[in-house]
Amino acid sequence: MKQTISFILNDRKITLDVAPQEILLDVLRYRLGVKSPKCGCDRGDCGTCTVMLNGKTVRSCMVLAVEADKQRVTTLEGLMKDGQLTLLQQAFLENNSFQCGFCAPGMILAATELLEKHPHPDLAQIKEALSGNLCRCTGYQPIIDAIAGCTKKRNP
Repeated sequence: MKQTISFILNDRKITLDVAPQEILLDVLRYRLGVKSPKCGCDRGDCGTCTVMLNGKTVRSCMVLAVEADKQRVTTLEGLMKDGQLTLLQQAFLENNSFQCGFCAPGMILAATELLEKHPHPDLAQIKEALSGNLCRCTGYQPIIDAIAGCTKKRNP
C-alpha cells in the first residue's frame, strides 16, 4: 500500500506516493531525476548517495522515502544559489579535487556540513568529516586542500 509523502527538495515542495520499502535514493534518482546522489555500494559505506536531511548528511540508500516526509532534503543540485557555485564548490574546481566525479557530491555535502558546524576546521576535523566518503581517484589530498583553502577564503 502506497503512502503519500511531502517534503522540500532543494527548496521545492514535492508530493508523491511511495511504497513502504522504497528508498530515498531511488525516489530521488529514478522518480524525480536528481542525479547527484548515486548508488555505489547499496550499504551506506561509500558515501556516493549522500544527501542532507534537515541539514545533516545521510546515506540516501539507507533512508526509506517515507522518512523524508515533512523534512527538508538537499542534494548537490540544491547548494547553488542563482546559478552560482558555492565557495566550496569553486574550491573543489580550482583544486582539481575530483577526477571521475563519482564521489564529489558526497564529499562536497560532507564538507558543507563540516563548514556549517566548524567554519575553520583543522586538518583532523576535515579528515574526520570525510571519513565516510570513499574516493578511488584523487588520494584525498586535493579534496582536503580544497576544503582547507576554502576556509582561508572565508571571513574569520
